[in-house]
Amino acid sequence: MSERARLSSALLALASMTCRPGAPRLGADELAAHLGTLSGWNDEGDRIERTFAFADYHQTLAFVNALAWIAHREDHHPDLGVHFNRCVVAFGTHDAGGVTLNDVICAAKAERLFA
Repeated sequence: MSERARLSSALLALASMTCRPGAPRLGADELAAHLGTLSGWNDEGDRIERTFAFADYHQTLAFVNALAWIAHREDHHPDLGVHFNRCVVAFGTHDAGGVTLNDVICAAKAERLFA
């Protein structure tokens, strides 16, 4: 299996998971492994973050609305910075004091939405 196919398979596996209450904070090695699967996401200490670029405001809002629906369904909500042609998405779990598997799952769902 090629590296690209392996990453795509790992992303699909994460995106297929469901968030669970009380997820513990990920260790540094585990977070780094997940970030290797999530293209463009950065470790910002207590959260992971990515900027998604769009052609215009309409596309940006369509993404934001679809992501809001996913977040509501997962009961796990990101911090969003909404701009004319981009959206900054950050996931972190306040109760756990950092990034959990739930954050990585939702980041993978955002990746699949964007694709």
